[in-house]
Amino acid sequence: MDFIAIDFETATPQRDSPCEIGLTVVRDRQIVETRSWLIKPLYYPHFNHFNVAVHGIQPSDVKDQPDFRELWPVLKPYLEGQLLIAHNASFDMSVLRKTLATYQLPLPEARYSCSLKFSKIIWKGMSKYDLKTLCNLHRIDFQHHRAASDAQACAALSLRAIELTGTTSEADFDARMGSKISRV
Repeated sequence: MDFIAIDFETATPQRDSPCEIGLTVVRDRQIVETRSWLIKPLYYPHFNHFNVAVHGIQPSDVKDQPDFRELWPVLKPYLEGQLLIAHNASFDMSVLRKTLATYQLPLPEARYSCSLKFSKIIWKGMSKYDLKTLCNLHRIDFQHHRAASDAQACAALSLRAIELTGTTSEADFDARMGSKISRV
């Protein structure tokens, strides 16, 4: 089964302020590529102190980086026509939608699912379902709140869930994973 794990970090609480994106490409149930890009956010140089405390990305880290509009031609081929999986997809998909709307760029033709949602169904009875807790349970090493590492951890976690449930394709994803695939 093929998919792209996606993760955003934002500069402020505004959903159209991505400062980093990470993508992990999964083909034939194998992680084949992980990439990340720093992004100069729309509100540059304003960064919220709380956001910086979470991910550690400073305004100086992105001052010479492309903004989202400049980066979109590189990102779009990764997303177009793909199944995207994010941990807490409501956040990541809202960042994608809001940022594309802000820059007046069309949404990609893509589908998505949430590893947080299907983890709650597959690994019932846990007290927490955040990415760190789930990765600790499954011995998946990662650097939390950096987009490439979070995307790769989400991909590894999703692959474990896919294997455990015997999911073979998008056609049986909803029934086996217990979480539906939605359109971006």
